[in-house]
Amino acid sequence: MGGIQDAEGVGQEAEGQGINDMPLTRDFKQTIVERVQRDPAFAKALLDEAATLFLNGEPLTARLLLRDLVNATVGFEALAAETAKPAKSLHRMLSKQGNPTMDNLAAILRVVRKRLGVEIQAHTVEAA
Repeated sequence: MGGIQDAEGVGQEAEGQGINDMPLTRDFKQTIVERVQRDPAFAKALLDEAATLFLNGEPLTARLLLRDLVNATVGFEALAAETAKPAKSLHRMLSKQGNPTMDNLAAILRVVRKRLGVEIQAHTVEAA
């Protein structure tokens, strides 16, 4: 049985439309861009999470998160101008297969930190 369920779990057919007529999700990247632009604390939390992921051995996730943050804040063309690196190279560095050098990563983080008006401070905590 298809349909929409109400709070009690009782099925109700959607009026005038089939179940799959309307997408249930929106573009994730656009959602991130909009949220970062309206919520500076969210942008700072993304930067903090990306840095933490790098430091804790999860570079793939960190690169992808940093890529989304760059797209939502600085943009790759402006990042290229500020780092003196080609935008295409920066895109590759922050891709799934990317492998930025520490110097390039530091340059990217410097530009994003500057845009967000924050510093990054690392500290240790007891392992869980």
